[in-house]
Amino acid sequence: MKKILHPAENRGTANFGWLQANYSFSFANYFNPERIQFGKLRVLNDDQVDASMGFGKHPHKNMEIVTIPQSGALKHQDSMGNNGIIESGDIQVMSAGTGVEHSEVNASTTEPVTLFQIWIIPEKEDVSPRYDQKKIAPLLHDNSFSTIIKPKSEAQENELWIHQQAYFSIGKFSETTETNYSLHNKSHGVYVFVISGTILVDNETLSKRDAIGIWDTDTIAITAHKNSHVLLIEVPMN
Repeated sequence: MKKILHPAENRGTANFGWLQANYSFSFANYFNPERIQFGKLRVLNDDQVDASMGFGKHPHKNMEIVTIPQSGALKHQDSMGNNGIIESGDIQVMSAGTGVEHSEVNASTTEPVTLFQIWIIPEKEDVSPRYDQKKIAPLLHDNSFSTIIKPKSEAQENELWIHQQAYFSIGKFSETTETNYSLHNKSHGVYVFVISGTILVDNETLSKRDAIGIWDTDTIAITAHKNSHVLLIEVPMN
């Protein structure tokens, strides 16, 4: 088993006034040659956006983009004709493919919105752009990890999927729980990101916004302490 620790306080940061950002990997003006990506996981940004502010219309191409609001709501518009609100408790998946323009703006005029934006490098380029959005809660099981995004080849009707052999799983633990996560492929790794609470992974204690990347293993043992909320992102390492 190989691992790399990413403590929360070691992330890149930026303050644009209207946007306070934390970067798990090199992004925008933050560059760290040792933190470019983890396998096919290229971006994990932890953002807070002021009321009525946001990301104006901008283009993307050949990237799988996942947005998970943590509090508040975002107003989404894109060049595919999608127009709506993404609230805390929702998850949005967008395949940029051949090219798409979109905007994400805080839907509130009084309160900030917090969100994770995650980019996965696709296994196939120049696909048709697409968009999907779902409520997370119905997809979860108590005190265990539930897979909420799968590769296109494995997804059933109405399941969220992306153009990569990647899996997103979320665990909400109301009680201290010992659990194992089994990787889908020996060439994959898992990026374990603590949204809140405290967990133990391979003798490493991780707290809010800490992360650990693990690979060269079949299974990962995780002890999630009471009231912990954890995101797992399994991706090909090559």
